[in-house]
Amino acid sequence: MFDTLSLASLPDADEAIRPAIRAIADEAAAAAAADRRARSWQGYDPAFSWRLGEAGFLGLTLPKRYGGHERGPFARFVVVEELLAVGAPVAAHWIADRQSAPLILNFGNDAQREAYLPRIAKGEIFFCIGMSEPGSGSDLASVRTRAERTATGWRVNGQKIWTSGAPHCDYMIALLRTSGSAEDRHAGLSQLIIDLKAPGVTIRPIRDLSGDAHFAEVFFDNVDLPPDALIGAEGEGWKQVTAELAFERSGPERIYSSVVLLDAWIRHLQAAGRDDPATLALVGDFTARLGVLRAMSIACTARLAAGESPVTEASLVKDLGTAFEQQLPLTIGDDLAAYPDEPVDAELYRTLLYVTHVAPSFSLRGGTREILRGIIARGMGLR
Repeated sequence: MFDTLSLASLPDADEAIRPAIRAIADEAAAAAAADRRARSWQGYDPAFSWRLGEAGFLGLTLPKRYGGHERGPFARFVVVEELLAVGAPVAAHWIADRQSAPLILNFGNDAQREAYLPRIAKGEIFFCIGMSEPGSGSDLASVRTRAERTATGWRVNGQKIWTSGAPHCDYMIALLRTSGSAEDRHAGLSQLIIDLKAPGVTIRPIRDLSGDAHFAEVFFDNVDLPPDALIGAEGEGWKQVTAELAFERSGPERIYSSVVLLDAWIRHLQAAGRDDPATLALVGDFTARLGVLRAMSIACTARLAAGESPVTEASLVKDLGTAFEQQLPLTIGDDLAAYPDEPVDAELYRTLLYVTHVAPSFSLRGGTREILRGIIARGMGLR
């Protein structure tokens, strides 16, 4: 059920790491134009991810025995906020650090933890998530890709689509059907770790409107996996993936996708000397909404820090956050068009063009708006 979010503050001990991560993020951002930094989520730079690991900014919440730093979710909030605020390239390590590592820690066995977690914390291996399938939209419960037991482990056949970063990743954690059929919905789903270099795996990039190939479709043709590829208990995949999505939907990444564009536009206003009441009110509106969304995200982080799984609350933050992210490029475009005599810097124009093209995906990744509102309605007892 939905529980009221209580305001929370970032602890001083976690705020104390901000200068160090800001210095690393600023250095990376200084070498890239705004339209490249606006691609932060798609910015694949394994060397930068390795540097974060070396500096101790990956695996923050993991136990020290697995190469982590035993910090709480608040520390990771600070790191993520600083990286996204300037558009640092985070794509390589992003999913492994945010979702795969906590999933393996919470549901994996000792051998899996020892095999994967230290390398994730060092920025040495990267993960993607195999959830969506063709013809299913965001209906994860209709999974058809199967993993069948064999004498030597598991054999996987099927297809995943809209898999972020698959061409660059080492492993996929896939939601697969290990028993029953798609009509069984949540029953019979399990999560398995798939080596993307295994025979029978084919990865095909999907090019989007911006010309980037962030997504991919992944095919499995008699892919043989060892018996320890299974994470957690067979048939518990739905419960595990629901907990996993709380990490994906609640963080600052759901409010900062357009922030590089926002900063570039504000610099344009300052250079143009535009300080009329209407412009100031618009900037104030964006700033206030961003502040409220940040407070809600921190409140969700506090729930995670308390060991809770704020599924409904995280869905609410993502729904409101992505609506804000999608409105920014449209409103900024309208504003610039309303002042045709103001010269628009080429870098700002390219950034606006990119964010406008990619913004429709903000409410798709991590669960569509319609799916999220169904979760929220159930959490509030409305359905």
